[in-house]
Amino acid sequence: MNEHTGISAGFRKNRVSDIILYILIYLSASLSVIILAAIIIYVFFKGIHSVNLSFLTSVTSVLKGTVGIAGNIVNTLIIIILTMIIATPVGVGAAIYLNEYAKPGKLVNLILFATETLSGIPSIIFGLFGMMFFGQTLGLGYSLLTGSLTLILMVLPLITRNTQEALKTVPESYRQGAVGLGAGKWYTIRTILLPSSMPGIITGVILAIGRIVGESAALLFTAGSAKALPKTIAGLFPKIFQSGGTMTVQLYLSATSEGDFDTAFGVAVVLLILVFLINLGTKKLAAKYDVTRKK
Repeated sequence: MNEHTGISAGFRKNRVSDIILYILIYLSASLSVIILAAIIIYVFFKGIHSVNLSFLTSVTSVLKGTVGIAGNIVNTLIIIILTMIIATPVGVGAAIYLNEYAKPGKLVNLILFATETLSGIPSIIFGLFGMMFFGQTLGLGYSLLTGSLTLILMVLPLITRNTQEALKTVPESYRQGAVGLGAGKWYTIRTILLPSSMPGIITGVILAIGRIVGESAALLFTAGSAKALPKTIAGLFPKIFQSGGTMTVQLYLSATSEGDFDTAFGVAVVLLILVFLINLGTKKLAAKYDVTRKK
């Protein structure tokens, strides 16, 4: 009887502790949602009145009496395109080499260590390096190209590591089956491994875009803060070699140097919408290219 009573008491004690942990877990999850909702509601409440068609399609001008971020939007898009055109193939290629070709050893360990170290360096240090090397040593000055080259160094570890992890999720039986059918190494990578790991690769690429969109410290040192809008489409190419501030840079300057919090919160609203669209695009693209789910 005593033994039975002891077992029942222990069971009830474990049951109570499970319930408490269950409640704490759900409270933690709910707190995350509440914090996110509070930030979004506060930013939208403070800035949504500043966002209109003129705000999105014009440039701030004292003479014309307009307030807008069209130039900053164009600068942001240019930097995203320039950065990803170079960073994506290099990052994916590095991951393929590390995961499929390289043999474990000192060289691989050195590359992995360098990648992990790069991902942990503060962005302002990247900005200082980019300003001194790309801006002054190479003579590119304050320009969107200088900012893009600096951001390439920042997002390469992110793309490389995500692609590596995506390649590792591909079952080994896929590789063995391809070898058994007489497929070569590159053919296997191109037709089996990359399509199978595409959701993870796309996630890494879009996360890199998200980091580019949210970066400000490095770009203040390298790309500058000009917000002029090219008069023609042909003027987009020369714009690459000119100074240009992104939306995050403009947000920072509006809130600090200019003291224009209406514009700052307006930019914040646009950035939140852009981040939401990026995350939504990530889920849609990952689901579209998820080979395992289709099967």
